[in-house]
Amino acid sequence: MNDNKADVEYVADIVSAYVANNPVAASDVPDLIIAVHGALAAARAGEIEPPVSERRPAVPVKRSVTPNAIVCSEDGRKFTSLKRHLATKYHLTPAQYRERWGLPRDYPMVAPNYAALRAQLAKSSGLGQSRRRKRGVQSERELEAEPRQASSAPAQADQDSDIPRSSEPAASMDEPEVPSAGER
Repeated sequence: MNDNKADVEYVADIVSAYVANNPVAASDVPDLIIAVHGALAAARAGEIEPPVSERRPAVPVKRSVTPNAIVCSEDGRKFTSLKRHLATKYHLTPAQYRERWGLPRDYPMVAPNYAALRAQLAKSSGLGQSRRRKRGVQSERELEAEPRQASSAPAQADQDSDIPRSSEPAASMDEPEVPSAGER
């Protein structure tokens, strides 16, 4: 008897939620109740197996990468960078996403135009140049500036610097400043 009462409560909850969120004619409500009750009874008896559906991307993979956006295969939304969306909404890493959808390892997570813009900004700000200097390879800027620097004196380079020069030695980071007797 308890199973029947529970089924009636479940049917009432399901039907009321469905009717609240979907337009249903009053004449269709009894048929809806019968259909939901039958589905619950079949599920309880083990007659219904969950449908096994093959995952299909929201957009074909070939059309998912555009110059200004990457289309998410999960929900079809467009992003310039897909990594954060995958992590926050689906708790997926880029590797898991690629595996789930059968994408190649080099499938981009950032729109091509955005990646090119970021690369240009990084190069113009000089990122990566210190590694190049350590290896003894000169950057394009240094090669272009070399003839000009040879003619100018090293003292002029000090004058061009925005860093103020002081005759006092710099304080060591290891030694804490100790206030003088008058400052205590």
